[in-house]
Amino acid sequence: MFVVIFGRMSCPFCVMAKQLAEQLENAYKIEGYRYVDMPSEGVTKEDIAKTAGKPIHTVPQVFIDQNHIGGFSEFDRYVRDNDLLS
Repeated sequence: MFVVIFGRMSCPFCVMAKQLAEQLENAYKIEGYRYVDMPSEGVTKEDIAKTAGKPIHTVPQVFIDQNHIGGFSEFDRYVRDNDLLS
């Protein structure tokens, strides 16, 4: 699994999503992750909405293997539901 997180460095939920991805990587539960700092890379919520197939109102937005998971809460729930960090 490869995780991509779209967010902003000033967003506490984005930071928590990045930390969760780092934990998964360190536990060898994912192959890696990429954090996309939206302002510095010129990515907008509209750009993410095109990929996700629905409107995006908040950050972070997390994708696993190109499948849209949602924000931090959904990412955290996905990790717990799939018992990725025991």
